Amino acid sequence: MSLRTVFVRLGIAAAGGALIVGGTSPAFAGDDWGDHHGNHDSSHPRYYKGRISAPGGLNLRDKPTRGSAVIGFAEYGEVVSIFCKTPGQSVQGNHLWYLLADGTWAWGAARYIDNIGASPRWC
Repeated sequence: MSLRTVFVRLGIAAAGGALIVGGTSPAFAGDDWGDHHGNHDSSHPRYYKGRISAPGGLNLRDKPTRGSAVIGFAEYGEVVSIFCKTPGQSVQGNHLWYLLADGTWAWGAARYIDNIGASPRWC
């Protein structure tokens, strides 16, 4: 499945969820993504939290690479919702990128996002 297909499916799911709950979403919900056997393990949150640690803020990108298009920006100290993590282009020795779910689905370098609580699950 292409990354574009993943983004489209995530966007549709997010939009559908917003319609169902009246435009708001809980910080944590049961995680049923990728579960094809009916096993719903509610011990994993749907969204994790992180705080932006880049002094000048963080560019958010359409792919987990530093050269991809900038599609958003997060301010220093801002708390963001993280959907999952994936390996990508290394940023100062850290190859992890987080898929952020704050309005626009975008990738942020994990090097500049400090986890609040549990580390995000793999995409």
